[in-house]
Amino acid sequence: MCFFLKKKNIKKKIKKGCVWLVGAGPGDAELLTLKALKILKKSDVILFDNLISSEILKKISKKTICINVGKKFNYHEFKQNNIYNIIKHFVLKGYVVVRLKGGDPFIFGRGGEEIENLNKIGISCKIIPGITAAIGCAASIGIPLTHRELGQSVCFISGYNKSGQPNLKNYIYAKQNQTLIFYMCMHWIKSISIQLKTYGMCLDTPIAIIENGTRINQKVIITNLKRLIKTIEKEKPKSPTLLIVGEVVNIYKNFVSNTKKNDISCSFKK
Repeated sequence: MCFFLKKKNIKKKIKKGCVWLVGAGPGDAELLTLKALKILKKSDVILFDNLISSEILKKISKKTICINVGKKFNYHEFKQNNIYNIIKHFVLKGYVVVRLKGGDPFIFGRGGEEIENLNKIGISCKIIPGITAAIGCAASIGIPLTHRELGQSVCFISGYNKSGQPNLKNYIYAKQNQTLIFYMCMHWIKSISIQLKTYGMCLDTPIAIIENGTRINQKVIITNLKRLIKTIEKEKPKSPTLLIVGEVVNIYKNFVSNTKKNDISCSFKK
């Protein structure tokens, strides 16, 4: 993979470069941490993912070199080795390099893998955590992920694994009073639905489908396990979409009734 940069964007550096692995949060620029914003403004080069909102990108200096290295399902324009080589290239030139990730880099963001591989080529990283999508999206619509009566535990689940569809062959996912959060799950949603039903989850279990969580164009759809697939087929939510599964979702209706209609775009599927 080749990339070309205009000479006018290149600054001469003498000091040794460094790498920051930064979590950008779920999308709302106001949910960036103060430290993340500080580093973004001081950086020379930023490699960012597709999940980074335009609202956040607008806060980056026009003098900063920005490279979109994001991946889509079954389409990776930049392979991981290309990303490491780009980082190494700029670090050796003495640049402050930011690897900007949506949400938190250590929760389904491949942050651990990237640190390991950068260490192998002699590059260390500093970490700035971000608000993960589950926390940000749930808070934006008034759903507590834990609740003394409705959710004594919470489980974050990736919608796919390295070999493909997620494997939920464990009764623990269907137990009562537990909140399940599915990230990046739209491609394998039918498989997830079938597995949850197979392992005993109640068909009336409420589910919140959150598209573009915390952003201006956020959309929330409430359904249940029985109607999940029909709801998905009708509404066709687009990435990024998060699923919250569990009795805590019922609290959302009370939240909406006390919130101005213009604050949240939502629809209910009985």
